[in-house]
Amino acid sequence: MISLEAFYVAATLAALLQFLRLREKGLLPLVSGLALLAMAHHQGEWFAARPWHLAAGVALLVAVAMLSPRSPSR
Repeated sequence: MISLEAFYVAATLAALLQFLRLREKGLLPLVSGLALLAMAHHQGEWFAARPWHLAAGVALLVAVAMLSPRSPSR
């Protein structure tokens, strides 16, 4: 059975490859958020993982803001 840590490592690598292929700067917060989630799931207990989950949430919120389409100026 695949662990969540392995899943987030694989997702981080996939997002990193997409960044290298497209050079889209908006993917960097996504890569970092997924890497932080992998580190959070690597921790042995929930209390030790809390700061990593918080940092991942912030990074993924930045990714959402950066990847959201901009409305044209009028």
